Amino acid sequence: MNTIISKRFFSENVAEIVIEAPLIARSRRAGHFVIVRVDKNGERMPLTIADADVEKGTITLVVQRIGVSSSKLCALEVGDSVADLVGPLGKATDIKNFGTVVCACGGVGAAPMLPIAKALKEAGNRVITVLAARTAELIILKDQLEAVSDEVMVMTDDGSMGQKGLVTTGVEQVINREQVDKCVTIGPAIMMKFVALTTKKYNIPTEASLNTIMVDGTGMCGACRVTVNGKTKFVCVDGPEFDAHAVDFDEMLSRLRQYKNEEVESMSLGGQEFSSLGVTSEQVQSTLNSKASKPSVTPLVPPFAGTAKDRVAIPRVKMNELKPEERIQSLYAEVNQGLTFEQAVTEAHRCLNCKKPTCVEGCPVNINIPGFIKQLEIGNILGAAQIISESSTLPAVCGRVCPQEKQCEAQCIHLKMGKEAVAIGYLERFVADNSELKVTSPALKVGKKVAVVGSGPAGLAFAGDMAKYGYDVTVFEALHEIGGVLKYGIPEFRLPNRIVDREIEGLRALGVTFQTDVIVGKTLSIDDLQAEGYQAVFVGSGAGLPRFMGIPGENLNGVLSCNEYLTRVNLMNAASETSDTPVLKAKNVAVIGGGNTAMDAVRTAKRLGAERAMVIYRRSEEEMPARVEEVRHAKEEGVEFMTLHNPIEYHADENGRVKEAVLQVMELGEPDESGRRSPVAVEGKTVTIPVDEVIVSVGVSPNPLIPASVAGLEVSKRGTIVVNEHMQSSIPMLFAGGDIVRGGATVILAMADGRNAAKAMHEYLTNQ
Repeated sequence: MNTIISKRFFSENVAEIVIEAPLIARSRRAGHFVIVRVDKNGERMPLTIADADVEKGTITLVVQRIGVSSSKLCALEVGDSVADLVGPLGKATDIKNFGTVVCACGGVGAAPMLPIAKALKEAGNRVITVLAARTAELIILKDQLEAVSDEVMVMTDDGSMGQKGLVTTGVEQVINREQVDKCVTIGPAIMMKFVALTTKKYNIPTEASLNTIMVDGTGMCGACRVTVNGKTKFVCVDGPEFDAHAVDFDEMLSRLRQYKNEEVESMSLGGQEFSSLGVTSEQVQSTLNSKASKPSVTPLVPPFAGTAKDRVAIPRVKMNELKPEERIQSLYAEVNQGLTFEQAVTEAHRCLNCKKPTCVEGCPVNINIPGFIKQLEIGNILGAAQIISESSTLPAVCGRVCPQEKQCEAQCIHLKMGKEAVAIGYLERFVADNSELKVTSPALKVGKKVAVVGSGPAGLAFAGDMAKYGYDVTVFEALHEIGGVLKYGIPEFRLPNRIVDREIEGLRALGVTFQTDVIVGKTLSIDDLQAEGYQAVFVGSGAGLPRFMGIPGENLNGVLSCNEYLTRVNLMNAASETSDTPVLKAKNVAVIGGGNTAMDAVRTAKRLGAERAMVIYRRSEEEMPARVEEVRHAKEEGVEFMTLHNPIEYHADENGRVKEAVLQVMELGEPDESGRRSPVAVEGKTVTIPVDEVIVSVGVSPNPLIPASVAGLEVSKRGTIVVNEHMQSSIPMLFAGGDIVRGGATVILAMADGRNAAKAMHEYLTNQ
């Protein structure tokens, strides 16, 4: 398939290629185009279908040799094949009997015009084609156009064929001699603009086939966007043909500024000078300068001058990191050091600003990712921060701990092109760390109070949105510090407390009140909150009881839950020798589990001096749920990974402290309900390893306090609060989200729950 059947050259740089494509040939219509990728290293290149033969199963492309990909395509010989051929794409031309139609084209613009003229003629129209070129040698497809036109008027700059003159001159000649009902124009943007201006004087409906920059061709990248009638349209899916009188050609030309010099010197569609197409160089310059792009702020850095291809070619930035030998010396030295300004702007250049930004769909809180990156690209950090703040209450947190590789970045169009995703998380962190966005309490208050149970990510996100809606918000936290799992669960080498505190101060600026050491369900009941005037409650109480495996020796000294271990170290400062209850600094530490929390624990143990820090995981590394970055960091820091092993028993020393772990060797069987392959014990095969500390990280149960204390609250078998699609429980005034609903959630998913609940509660209270 995709084999070249024939090839000929119209001129030195313009080739006609007939290529095998039976399915495309069968479904192709006038106006359609294809995407061609010449080889596995090539770019995606849009080309209009000039003709098709259904019986032979071929399509005809006319290619101008102007770049690497087009040159590679023109260099192929009969019998060669292209790697990829996708189509037909775009909308077909609207074909019906209009009456008399003028087809204005120039250079290789004659190729896409040919099937349109043919279709118009077959529909009963009188077709007059105006074809322009600099010289007779550059006129192509004249005979073919004559075969499907009632008349072909040739305009050349030197008068070597037809008349000496411009496209617009020829078009106006036809208009002045007879009734013209419609005009179709194909060529450079500047040519189409002036054809449109000419026909507009006579109120003649005109369609222009636009030739914007295109990367994907299927509606995902957005590089091809234009403004039509004041609305953004996308050439690849909404076009390529539009009402020429409604197209903002000045904007389009501005987006094509990188080609300005080339267009002034020669016509991009066939090498003709612009004067041959009805416009002068002076007109070109005037047009390009008449409507300069004016961003909302003065760019601090020069606008990126490259093409979409150039953006894709930029390698993904590498995060600056502390060296492993340095970082394992401290619990508080953040591993990821962030990007420099130059790195951030360069990475922002990689964003293609897609029409359908699937990255946004992949973000649980739906941040306008292309929007903030676009601001960052011109150095407007504050503008980027403002866009992020519309959706996220904790950008500095999310930029550090969210699994972007499984969410927003997993949806990045770069991946489909075999490139690394745009580093969205890195850019979010940079903006959050370097902006000075001032958050203030909304001027309008609704006069209603709402309570929040828990100050983890779900509660904080909910509190921020409700404060923005104008409610008086109070957050009740059971611990002595605000932040929930962000403080007690995530080590400072991954998420510094100062970052969490700064985000919390932003919420205080919004008017959110925080009360520590209050256990709702114990210190205060829901009834108590109602009595104090709170009209609704959001429960984001998070995780509760840790899970254990129920194996012999699991209650020995030295075997503890990950919750306990991290809370003691992170929140209670138990790593300090001055602590009243210092944590044991063991030599041989085994962490059971393969999630991010397990990585946090084992890396903490390494920083506390463990000579051998091990991750014991019953599946393979491929099934490990931890972030790839966390696993990499752990390995760099000397952590051992014993995958396909599972503890079945612990042995004690003479003092009743764990000294050995017996591990069952596992193998992978069939996938389970989660889609991961189930671990199966290898009968009779075990290993015993020395350990003096075991940290169990195999999950947690929902916090039981609220479910147990609220009469009539519907609770699942797992102990989670049952909510509807609006995060509303069986008690209408009580909403919930995060671990208390999900049983286990990432920071960003918990935040999404909080935001969704805030929106729903606002609607609920508005209607009360």
